[in-house]
Amino acid sequence: MTHDERTYQKSFIMDMDGVVYTGTQLIPGAEKFIRRLVQGGYKFLFLTNNSYFTRQELQDRLRGMGIEVDEDCFYTSAMATASFLKVQQPDGCSAFVIGGKGVVEELETAGIEITRKNPDYVIIAETEEYDYAKIIEATLLIQEGAKFLATNPDLTGPSLRGPVPACGALVAPIEKVTGVAPYFLGKPNPVMMFLARKQLGVHSANCFMIGDRMDTDIMGGLESGMTTCLVLSGVTDRQTMQRFPYQPDYVFNHLGEIDPDAIVSRRNRVEN
Repeated sequence: MTHDERTYQKSFIMDMDGVVYTGTQLIPGAEKFIRRLVQGGYKFLFLTNNSYFTRQELQDRLRGMGIEVDEDCFYTSAMATASFLKVQQPDGCSAFVIGGKGVVEELETAGIEITRKNPDYVIIAETEEYDYAKIIEATLLIQEGAKFLATNPDLTGPSLRGPVPACGALVAPIEKVTGVAPYFLGKPNPVMMFLARKQLGVHSANCFMIGDRMDTDIMGGLESGMTTCLVLSGVTDRQTMQRFPYQPDYVFNHLGEIDPDAIVSRRNRVEN
């Protein structure tokens, strides 16, 4: 395979919840699609805004559903946050963090000091340990000059009993008091899409973004120059899709309908 062929080899980035599984149930066709990617030698990545779980936990979750993939097949908003800080502060930095083990692990791996003493950043992520004392501390640190980051803008996340507050909701009281809006690293931020493609080592022209949300997956893929595929197995139906001013390149009922050998990239469609 020549360098040009490697550059334009088809690759796939896909959301997880609502695309691969719903709750603890694998979505029909998902295992078949992943198997076709593996057998076809395609590069692929699972991309999630959820910063709470570690890569190991995500790998174990899919393994429990019958999908065996390597740990480096996952890219989270926690990883994007850590990578962003390494680029912005190559000589190192510190952060006060309200977040779960997923973001803490990625920040520590990147060499970012986690502290409440004069931190460079305040970082908010999904967590089960969100209390008034931490909200006060984050508020004061931002007023004292710390920069404000958040792993993703999602207002809600799924649970067996219904939607629950996610990162976008957790930043609200801090933002209202300080008047400072956080910089969100997760989808639809093109920064996260760029960092994910960088990990894969692929070009946006032949990279497909597969997701179930118009406002994160499809918008992020569109703004990053990728070919977008909406699956109707999650939160978006055809009627909801039509309300958006932008539309996906393809619409499928679920992953199992996508043929990685047959699907055509935006680049090839334009050239042909």
